[in-house]
Amino acid sequence: MSRREFDVIVIGAGPAGEVVAGRLGEGGLKVAIVERHLIGGECSFYACMPSKALLRPPDVVDEARRIPGAAEAVSGELDVPAVLRRRDEVIHDLDDTSMLPWLSDRGVEVVRGSGRITGERTVAVGDDELVARRAVVVATGSDPLIPPIDGLREAEPWTNREITTTKTVPERLLILGGGVVGVEMADAFSAFGSQVTLVEGGERLIAHEEPFASEHVHDALEARGVRIITGAKATAVSRNGAVTMELDGHEPITGDQVLVAVGRSLNTREIGLDAIRLEPGKPVAVRDTMQSTAHDWLYAIGDANGRVLLTHMGKYQGRIAADHILGKPVELRSDGALSPRVIFTDPQVASVGHTEATAREAGLNVRIVEVGTGANAGGSFYGRNAPGTARILVDEDRGVVAGATFTGPDIGESLHAATIAVVGEVPLELLWHAVPSFPTRSELWLRLLESYGL
Repeated sequence: MSRREFDVIVIGAGPAGEVVAGRLGEGGLKVAIVERHLIGGECSFYACMPSKALLRPPDVVDEARRIPGAAEAVSGELDVPAVLRRRDEVIHDLDDTSMLPWLSDRGVEVVRGSGRITGERTVAVGDDELVARRAVVVATGSDPLIPPIDGLREAEPWTNREITTTKTVPERLLILGGGVVGVEMADAFSAFGSQVTLVEGGERLIAHEEPFASEHVHDALEARGVRIITGAKATAVSRNGAVTMELDGHEPITGDQVLVAVGRSLNTREIGLDAIRLEPGKPVAVRDTMQSTAHDWLYAIGDANGRVLLTHMGKYQGRIAADHILGKPVELRSDGALSPRVIFTDPQVASVGHTEATAREAGLNVRIVEVGTGANAGGSFYGRNAPGTARILVDEDRGVVAGATFTGPDIGESLHAATIAVVGEVPLELLWHAVPSFPTRSELWLRLLESYGL
């Protein structure tokens, strides 16, 4: 077994791991990053990037059909093979070669294989023993969760990995789970011609968002021909050519393929946490510096710490961890409810901070302010009668925005202003002086503040 020393060893080369490794390399440290599969991780190859490559073309066609003049130019159907070819370009045909220069330019050494912590600051990768002089960073991400439903694994279900990289479109697609992956793929594959049936065990889709956002997405999917079944749990799945799903309190449903989209399982089971007296398979508890609460030399970022399972938040945590290792002062300002999030259905759902429910649970005295997303000149250019709602929650005791949720076509690009307002705790009296340009959708903020009474 060879033994090599580095300043920092990063286990996992997804977006969070890349950011922390690159920032440390730029800071002059000797860094190794360990990856068992693809540099760039789930987001680059199986999630964020390919899913948006699938969703964007039907969005563009739908928007054009809403706009006079453009609508008359839309004469054909969506070219699904061309969409899939463009998707393959986005994910580089599952080849991570193009990802390597960014790391090598920063002096980061890529070590291929599965990393396992064997002791303090020590990581084994095959026959190699890597020793960290300063820190080990766990950035191992997560895998799709397959629930223990009778016959489900044997039915060879798709997860986000298979559906975002498929070369074919099933005639009949069953989707188990009405969260982000479920509704986005229902949107995309219904546009591609699949007969989609979506099953959600809860009472509504995207249950962590505002009820009005759930209603808008539900109605839009049904308008596209998606059959939605809520309040029904899958009890068994079988495959005999076709896939049959048994449901509690509902007749069985049948399709050609089933997508499981019910959550994520953290990749901390096989990385040797037991060797340092931590529980395998569980999130690594961390302080706001991203240091483990049990070991100062151990850091965990992204899904591995279980705080916020979003790519951009993992990258943010990677910057915080890197700066702390480099001896710079750090402050965690965006976490939990403050995290921005976008669901790329049509209409999109873009939100940051609290929903009304979480604000009430937190004991905040909030006032709800709403306007239509298209209730301004800029919004009118996204199509006549395009649906959408803009809501802010004003913390009356502090005079700041505690949360915001927008629905509407391509509304995700409008979220960052809300993120700045929420995370920066910008007083409403000051926010009123941030004059939005005319005629842009940003005038939503003027309408919201006027509705509040400013």
